[in-house]
Parts: sequence; structure tokens; C-alpha cells
Amino acid sequence: MAHPRKRAGATVLGLSAIAALAFVPATPAQADPDIEDVKARVDRLYHEAEAAQERLHDARLDLADLRRDLSGLRADQARQDDRLEEVRDQVSDAVVRQLEGEGISTVGQVVVSEDPGSFLDTLSTMSSFNDLQSSLLADYDTELEALEIRREATDARTAEIAEITEQLSAEKETVDDKLAEAKALLADLEEEERERLLDTASRSETTRAPASVPASGRAAAAVQYAMAQVGDAYVYGAMGESAFDCSGLTMRAWAQAGVSLPHSSSAQFGSGPRIAASDLQPGDLVFYYSPISHVGMYIGNGMIVHAANPGSGVTVSGLYSMPYVGAVRPG
Repeated sequence: MAHPRKRAGATVLGLSAIAALAFVPATPAQADPDIEDVKARVDRLYHEAEAAQERLHDARLDLADLRRDLSGLRADQARQDDRLEEVRDQVSDAVVRQLEGEGISTVGQVVVSEDPGSFLDTLSTMSSFNDLQSSLLADYDTELEALEIRREATDARTAEIAEITEQLSAEKETVDDKLAEAKALLADLEEEERERLLDTASRSETTRAPASVPASGRAAAAVQYAMAQVGDAYVYGAMGESAFDCSGLTMRAWAQAGVSLPHSSSAQFGSGPRIAASDLQPGDLVFYYSPISHVGMYIGNGMIVHAANPGSGVTVSGLYSMPYVGAVRPG
């Protein structure tokens, strides 16, 4: 999986890309809308909303990673605080003991000493004490610097969490805006034309589902679950029981086989070894668009099952019905 900071950077770029997209000019008010033009625009809006939703999933994964980092850093900081306090107490005690011993000069102590040899030993001990004190002061400086480093790291993670949280809000707004625009386009059509549009979209996305899929091992459980959901609704961010988005469907399907996948198409691309298109087997995950923003499950004979979009729901389509990127084998 990509490092959270790299993924967070990709999220920011994704937001900029969305802002830069231009749409096909609307048909003049006096002309009837062309059904194919509207269909193309609705499909594009569906995909832009899905891409934003997948970035939203990535940002949530980043946020979870950052919060785990922050928890560990705070624990480190607490331990460093305790260590610094210990060294501070040692330094304080050493200074007090030195001050309490400063009553008679070294020469005076030699004069009054009944055993100069013993006193010379004492001087040696005092020298060692002074060395110890210097060491303690050096330790104090070191521990203070270490604590500051941990504090800076904690502050940095906290700032990243705030940034990701803001991105989550922006991506959610993008999803909502794209869906609202798609709905507005459909609403502008007459009822009969709208039904024709949705029927055309459904027929263009759907391929006849096979009666059975020859899968084996853990993949069989994943394929069986995914195929059982054909006809269910597509809902952005959903992962069952009766509605899914693309990565939500594959995540739930492979969970039936005991394989844990993240709720993100781009993150799932790192869930197993890469598989060439010529070596695909039922159960393999197949990925689309660049950057990756859609995932489906291969079921054999050049077909996939996937949560397509709000107009088609969970359906069966051709392997190359979208811009194909690659495939992995989970588990």
C-alpha cells in the first residue's frame, strides 16, 4: 500500500483535477436535448463521482494511519516527559548537594584534615561527582532535545489529520455535486426520454450473467457472493447488505473467503500479486481508469461482475468495457 503521505498528495491532486474539468456545453434551451449527449454526460458525472468517492476512501485510510501514528507519538512523548523529569530531578539533587558542601575552601579542608591522604581520596571522589554532574547536565540537554523532536512530530501528525479531514469534506461535496448534476440532467428530460436513457444505459452496461462460474478454493466463495448481488443497487460508499460501490462489493466478496481488503480500489490494487490479462482466473480483481478509480471481479469468459454505477447497479459486463489497467489475485 502506498504511504499515507503519498496518498494524501494524490488526493490533493485529484481535487485540483476535478476543479479543472470542463463539461460539454449544454444544448440550447430551444432545442430538445440529444439523448446520446445526455447519456455521455451522465455517465461521465457518474464516473467523476465514483473517482471522488474512491479518493474519499483513500483519505479515510490515510486518516486511520495518521491517527495510529499520532497515538504512538503521544505515547512516546509521555515516556519522554517521564524520562526528562527523572533527569531533571537528578540534576536538581546534584546541584543541591554541591551547594550544601560549599562551606570550607579546599585549602582550608587540607589544613584541618587529620588525614591529608584520606582527603586526597575525597578530592578524587569530588572530581568523580563533578564528572557525574556534567554527565547529568548533558543527559538533560539530550532528553530535552528528544522531547522537542517528539513534540514536533506530534504537531505535524495533528496538522496532517486536520488537512485530511478537510479533504474528506471536499471529496464528499464533490460526490454530492456530481450526483446532483446528473440528476438535474435527467430531470430536464421528459419522462419517456428519461426512461429510454436509463434503459439504454442498463442494456449497454449489462452482459448476460453466466449460470455458473467455474471458481475453486477461496475464490469460489468470493465469486459466489459477488454473483449473488447482481441486481443490487449502486450507492456511493456502500458495502452491503443490499447496496454497494465498486470497492465495497469486492471487499465484502473476498471477506467471505477470509481475505481482508481495504475499502478502496487503488488500495486493493496492492492486495496481491499482479496477474496478466491472459492468466486471469475467476475471483481475480480487475482495475480501471488512470488513476485507478474502479474495481470489478473477473468471472471467466471475458466477463466481470462489478458495482457499475447508480444507473446500472451490480451487474455483469465485458472485461474491456472500461479502460483496463491491470489485475491482482487477492489472498
